[in-house]
Amino acid sequence: MSISAIILAGGRATRMDGVDKGLVNLQGIPLIQHVINRIRPQVDEILINANRETARYQSFGYPVLADELSDFPGPLAGLSLGLTHAKYEYLLAIPCDSPLLPINLVSGLMAQLINTNADIAVASSHDKIHPVFCLCKKNVLPSLNHYLAQGERRVSAWQKKQAYTEVVFNDDTAFINLNTLEDVASLEAMLNN
Repeated sequence: MSISAIILAGGRATRMDGVDKGLVNLQGIPLIQHVINRIRPQVDEILINANRETARYQSFGYPVLADELSDFPGPLAGLSLGLTHAKYEYLLAIPCDSPLLPINLVSGLMAQLINTNADIAVASSHDKIHPVFCLCKKNVLPSLNHYLAQGERRVSAWQKKQAYTEVVFNDDTAFINLNTLEDVASLEAMLNN
C-alpha cells in the first residue's frame, strides 16, 4: 500500500529560543533530517508542514506546506494539510523533533489499522499515548476540518471521535521529542556515550 507522510514542523518554537525545532542540530544534523532518514524507507511520499524558514525546509527536497489557518493552530492544522495534499490514501503524521522514531512505525500502525478496520492508528509506549505519531485514512478529513472550524485544537480528543486504535511500541526512546535546547543537549550526550 502506498503511504504519504507529513512531518509537522509548523510550531512557534517558543521553547527553542525562537529557533525552528526541525532546524536545530543533533550530532551536526538538523532534527528534521534525522526524521527524514528514519521515515524515508517507510513511505512513498514526504511532505513538510512549516510556517517559518520555508526556504530552508524546501532545501531538504520535499514539498513544504504552510498552515492555511492563522495563529499557529497546532498539529491538527498540519494533519489537515497533509490529508488535503497527500497523493495516497494513507497519511502518516510525525513531529520534526523526534529523531529516534521507530524504523517499524509505519508497518506497526498499518497492521493494526487494517486488523481493527480503524481510520486512525496512534502510537503508544509504556501506557503513554503519542497522538502526533499517527497513521490515518483520507476519509477523516471532513471530520477534522469540521473540528478545526469549531476552534478545537486537541489532537487526541478529535482522534478518539474517529474509528480509532492504538499500537504499542516497546522502545522507550523511540518517541523522545525535543522541546528545548537542553533536551537536545541531553539526547546528544546520551547518544555520544
